[in-house]
Amino acid sequence: MQFTFPWRCIEGVLDIAKRALVGRPMGSERLGDTLLPKRLALPVFCSDPLSSVAYATQEIVLVLALGGAVLLHLAWWVAAAVALLLVIVVASYRQTCHAYPGGGGAYAVSRANLGRDAALIAASALLVDYVLTVAVSVAAGVDNIASAFTSPWLHQHEVLISIVLIALLAVMNLRGVKESGRAFAIPTYGFVAVVMIMLGIGLFKTIFGHGLVAESAKYPIAPSVTHTGGILLLLLLLRAFASGCTALTGVEAVSNGVPSFRKPKAKNAASTLLIMGTLAIVMFIGITALAIISHVHFTDADNGRLIGFPKDAIQPTVIAQLGTAVFGGSSVGFYVLQGLTAAILILAANTAFNGFPILASILGQDGYLPKQFSRRGDRLVFSNGVMLLSLLACLLIWAFDASTTRLIQLYIIGVFVSFTLSQAGMVVHWRRALTVERDPVQRRHIHRRRAINLTGALATALVLVIVLITKFTHGAWIVVIAMPLVFLLMRAVHKHYTRVAAELEPDPAGMVLPSRIHAVVLVSKLHKPTLRALAFARATHPDSLTALTVSTNEGDVRELQRLWAERDVPVPLTVLESKYRDITGPVLDYVEGVRRDSPRDVVVVYLPEYVVGHWWEHLLHNQSALRLKARLLFQPGVMVTNGPWQLRSSSGGEPRPAPGPGVSPHPAGAGRDSEPPADVSEHRGEPAHV
Repeated sequence: MQFTFPWRCIEGVLDIAKRALVGRPMGSERLGDTLLPKRLALPVFCSDPLSSVAYATQEIVLVLALGGAVLLHLAWWVAAAVALLLVIVVASYRQTCHAYPGGGGAYAVSRANLGRDAALIAASALLVDYVLTVAVSVAAGVDNIASAFTSPWLHQHEVLISIVLIALLAVMNLRGVKESGRAFAIPTYGFVAVVMIMLGIGLFKTIFGHGLVAESAKYPIAPSVTHTGGILLLLLLLRAFASGCTALTGVEAVSNGVPSFRKPKAKNAASTLLIMGTLAIVMFIGITALAIISHVHFTDADNGRLIGFPKDAIQPTVIAQLGTAVFGGSSVGFYVLQGLTAAILILAANTAFNGFPILASILGQDGYLPKQFSRRGDRLVFSNGVMLLSLLACLLIWAFDASTTRLIQLYIIGVFVSFTLSQAGMVVHWRRALTVERDPVQRRHIHRRRAINLTGALATALVLVIVLITKFTHGAWIVVIAMPLVFLLMRAVHKHYTRVAAELEPDPAGMVLPSRIHAVVLVSKLHKPTLRALAFARATHPDSLTALTVSTNEGDVRELQRLWAERDVPVPLTVLESKYRDITGPVLDYVEGVRRDSPRDVVVVYLPEYVVGHWWEHLLHNQSALRLKARLLFQPGVMVTNGPWQLRSSSGGEPRPAPGPGVSPHPAGAGRDSEPPADVSEHRGEPAHV
């Protein structure tokens, strides 16, 4: 019994699997159904900045631990500075939402006010940072899961777990923005609620004398830096501030995604930013205060060590220690906190899954990324952007062994580059608005808005310098190299599109018709595919028609000539000699000779081909004609026409309809043959002429 490869069956199974994962296709008219209300926009666009409070305090404590426990009380002042900066940035981006409701965030603002290069710098910074957001968020989430269960197995397989979670996030986002918002709403609001409950209980216990003591408080810190006065203390505080600024990541995502909001889009986006900023500041300040009150100690291999802490033991995260101190180590509250913390840290990557595809689509429309990124998939999402982001994040997780500490050193540089350019662009925007606005009341409003954006630009520029200085040698240099590479890549893509557009621009005189058309049908045997190709070629009425065969075996050529004469085929058969039994070279030389003799003529080469259905049939037929086809495509003035002949195996053994009488004995161009041109199968097969 002959095995038939079930192409259509496999296609059906794959389609069913795809629909099960991402859902049914959605028509373009349903694009409005995917717009988000504020309650769903918050988890979709703000899960990153909301989740950052879970590790921002930890990063501050980690750096201050370099100088020992004596410096940990300074975490409050560092956190206050970070919170103030967050207020400035949120206020600045609220204005961006109103001024640029078309989305694009820092890229759109920079493009309109600072020029192309500044816009591409902002875009490259955001693209790099979105990839890092996914990697850091997922790695931090897996780290919290391992802290909750103190499982060595989880720590050993963090890379695999992280990659699986990224794949799940990709599937959720491929289903559509609105569906992902519903799925992520419960963990996001649940995390906010449980953190607020923890802060309330912790504050209550502190006020009424039920002291909070972290499990790490009993372990003294062996500092890595013994002298922390003067300049060293200032540098340490600046580095702690730079690490704490991870709390600001993802703020710009709302301004990038304004078009995804329900109307009034700009107002709803600005309101969502305000809600996010308020929640993030309250949780961040509260967690930092509890960490100081409960004397949380946290170090890693590079930032001191806890004296007496078992070497092989897994050190719980700061928020895990706070959960233990407030709820109790084995309580339901502790596991709920850890579960929701891990969930929102993983889902924080969703901010990037929304920002990256939207930004990539805008760049694709502008010609700075491949055009494919500007097209929506069958679920009305920019699926190519989702897939690329997932792939890059997985590669980053693998390269850095899913280490949150190592990955976070690369973080936030791109954020503050885009922050600075966006706010500087808004300053220019308001300055231009002042030149045309004459109403005194409106001018006062514009002056106030410009002052807010100017403050934001100066503050974020200062932080960018601090971050570069304090994190450069700890891994940030990778981002400093990656951003210019992305910038140059986008410039190269745009240059290519510009060059191609100029090359394809129609001439003012119009398209010149070819003087003559020469048809060449490649032949190996006189069989049905050959006769159909000859019939089709004759039906097009070319100025000349030649059947061409290459002699690689003298006996085969003589047999072909005999059959040709017996059938009285009304097309001349030309035999090309091939000294080295090569097919491609002689055919190319022949075609080039026709073109050389008549440069204004067009040569149409007809390639009869089989369409096969068995997997093993691809192995039994020579592939040299495919190479010939590829070479012909590079010949100017040459067009290639495939003449498919569907074998019975291509339809599961069903018989094919009769191909017609073939080539009738009439000269080329004298009239159309009764054989109609064959339809092109969607499964290309092996060419029949070799």
